[in-house]
Amino acid sequence: MLVSARDMLIKARDGHYAVGQFNINNLEWTKAILLTAQEMNSPVILGVSEGAGKYMTGFKTVAAMVKAMDECLGITVPVALHLDHGTYEGAKACVEAGFTSIMFDGSHYPIDENVAKTTELVKLAHDNGISIEAEVGAIGGEEDGVIGAGEVADPAECAKIAGLGVDFLAAGIGNIHGKYPANWKGLDFEALDAIHKATDNIPLVLHGGSGIPTEMVKKAISLGVSKVNVNTECQLTFAAATREYIEAGKDLEGKGFDPRKLLAPGVEAIKATVKEKIELFGSANKA
Repeated sequence: MLVSARDMLIKARDGHYAVGQFNINNLEWTKAILLTAQEMNSPVILGVSEGAGKYMTGFKTVAAMVKAMDECLGITVPVALHLDHGTYEGAKACVEAGFTSIMFDGSHYPIDENVAKTTELVKLAHDNGISIEAEVGAIGGEEDGVIGAGEVADPAECAKIAGLGVDFLAAGIGNIHGKYPANWKGLDFEALDAIHKATDNIPLVLHGGSGIPTEMVKKAISLGVSKVNVNTECQLTFAAATREYIEAGKDLEGKGFDPRKLLAPGVEAIKATVKEKIELFGSANKA
């Protein structure tokens, strides 16, 4: 049964670990992440960007697939189905489609408009028993066409948005989406500490978790980060394993071209990446 992400993140905050949000792109991705979370006895958040939702033919298809898969695989760990970087319209559509958590990314709106839209969506989410994440200070890199330079969020603005009743908050602390450039300055821990103090102990979210050095991730978790988002790393390991299979000519042996065989090494690579992250975040055996 799918659940809201609220309780799992409060437990993570109080237990000083983090729950991984792993973005899904198709059936293979979803299956790999669910099976690994179950094997590790870890709560898990399945993230769906609006682009991925569109690719999978719509949020209703995604919700139906995830719910059925959760049941058919006999998954017993807590699983939240979460909209990642949602627009105002997308957030509403996901509530209707049966998602159990949404993120409204109003970071590109003037603060007053961000406040108004977030307030409305907090009420909608909570009326439907689901959790909501908000964002302050754009995360760097590109996510569904929105490009941010890795800004550092203002603690006062964070306090304002956190005070609207959101369940967890994504605050920019110099992190970016995608691959980190060689000249990246690292996470701003002073800013993280100030944001944590200003937001009344709300669970904080670290976006762009792929490629941040492990020691930095651990330090961020110790300073109040309860959710870490991973997407690019799974994509890179999936692509590398698939490339290896094809370059070795395995798709030409017997029925090696069968998609179930062709995609199997990539699926195993996703599982290995998710397992590694669950261990790093400290959520193993926390279900």
